[in-house]
Amino acid sequence: MKKFLFLCLFILGVWFALSSFKGLATKGEFNSVIVNFREDVPTSVLSEEIRTIAQTYQKTASLNSIFSIDDHIYTLEGDGNLLKKLKQSSIKQYIEYIEPNYIYQALEAPNDPDYSKQWNLHNINIERAWEDSKGEGVTVAVIDTGVSRVPDLRQTEFVQGYDFVNDGNNADDDNGHGTHVAGTIAQSTNNNYGVAGVAYGAKIMPLKVLSAGGGGTVADIAEAIRFAADHGADIINMSLGGGGESQVMKEAIDYADSKGVVIIAAAGNANQNSASYPARYPKVISVSALDPAGKKAPYSNYGAGVDISAPGGSEAGKILQETIDPKTGESVFAGLQGTSMAAPHVAGVAALIKASGIKEPSEVLKVLKASSRKVQDDPFNHFGAGQLDAGEAVKLAVKGQITFRDFFRWLRDNGYLNPRFWIDGGVVALMPKILMVLGSYLLAWLLRVYFPFQWGSMLNWGLILGSSGLFFLQGVYIFDLPQWPFRVMGSSVPELANAIQGTALLNPLLASVLIPFVLIALLLGHRQGKGFAIGICLGVASCLTVHAVMSPEVLWMPSVNLARTFLGVNALLCLALAWLATKGEGKTA
Repeated sequence: MKKFLFLCLFILGVWFALSSFKGLATKGEFNSVIVNFREDVPTSVLSEEIRTIAQTYQKTASLNSIFSIDDHIYTLEGDGNLLKKLKQSSIKQYIEYIEPNYIYQALEAPNDPDYSKQWNLHNINIERAWEDSKGEGVTVAVIDTGVSRVPDLRQTEFVQGYDFVNDGNNADDDNGHGTHVAGTIAQSTNNNYGVAGVAYGAKIMPLKVLSAGGGGTVADIAEAIRFAADHGADIINMSLGGGGESQVMKEAIDYADSKGVVIIAAAGNANQNSASYPARYPKVISVSALDPAGKKAPYSNYGAGVDISAPGGSEAGKILQETIDPKTGESVFAGLQGTSMAAPHVAGVAALIKASGIKEPSEVLKVLKASSRKVQDDPFNHFGAGQLDAGEAVKLAVKGQITFRDFFRWLRDNGYLNPRFWIDGGVVALMPKILMVLGSYLLAWLLRVYFPFQWGSMLNWGLILGSSGLFFLQGVYIFDLPQWPFRVMGSSVPELANAIQGTALLNPLLASVLIPFVLIALLLGHRQGKGFAIGICLGVASCLTVHAVMSPEVLWMPSVNLARTFLGVNALLCLALAWLATKGEGKTA
């Protein structure tokens, strides 16, 4: 019993600390609050309410601008604590809404000096994606001509790869193609050098299957796919292709897919009405290429097999990354074009999605397609599901989730990281709910001493729902769902009307012995139901007692003393009702 009580209190206490959570994933920073008074509020009442705010909170509410006069939009300095107090105050009857006055900022751009030349990253809305994900913890296998550690890849983490052309562990690039592809995926970023990469927090696994001349065999590519799947790769990028279906390749792709690896390939550069292989396989995400204007690149394959489109460049604007000069082996910044350049954009965004918590290949594909920018007139399937949008993809991937950054910001905005919160009364808000729960269990224990009865789960539920309710549910926010069911389920029996009507005043019909009496009358002859009814009686008694002492506010009661008397009398009646229900019943409850 003691262990159970302690566990209940611990869980309830933690949840109560989070009870003001509302859509954490969408919260931002703010240092002032917006108060929008109803337009029909008389000027005299409005002036009085503004004076009340100033006297109560020592904050001056002022019009946001001269254009706010008719709309009655006022702002005042304050944080999350002030926001909660205002929402619970009496001014609610005069307002349309109270909300944070969020601070919006220009999206942060990386400090790489040539980032401004990367039209392709701006095209896919990459800065919005970087707010929530940079691809940390995800490994992308680049199956290509190898990857060399040029200066702008030195801060990018590499994992062990393999050279299938020469059968060795050193998978350096002797062509330049693979290094360029790897740069698009994870070029070192914010290093005051060169350019940026899509998922610069991701790791690169270099797998060389193409020779210096750019050619390679199906057998080597298939082995590389299996190697990637067996050595921890999350994503495979294949900016390569050709004609002809291969069973060994298909089996390797199916094997990698079964191990949760997302496989992406270039659609091909023949301007023909079908994707080339391996992009054409069903479990491979096939990528066509866009030019800087967002049109199909002149060379890009299209039609059958194309899943999505991404920047691939054209003569009007190429994809800039650091790679090697195959003639000298030295690093060089080069602009290239092709579906080979489009595919790594998708691979990078897939890494951002996986780092956001979406793991299964089919789910990653759904996010990519659902978040893409749709092209309405596309009779020849130039764009697949649409044009790649990294910002929308990551937003969709993290929808409804709480990131660490969001949680830390919420703690800060609501004052929980400030020691003064715990000293100056923020924690006092915990006391009523704790006392209600403690009181209900104390009453049940005292009653059981004199009139023994069996302690069961139904009694526990009655004690909790009658005293404090599942109050942590009031802090739950689920996108696109109404909040009133959570407010109702998160209220105790006497406080149900508060949740429904949005008022701080207790309704005398619910905050009385009426509901416990009805439950006792209905469930007295039912063994488990009776235990629940007794728990409700004791829980309501505890809830009413705490309200009588700490916040005696009852609808239609003209004075505090009358409200306190009403609550106290009904608490005693609830206790007496529970006593009568257990008297002489032994262990039947």
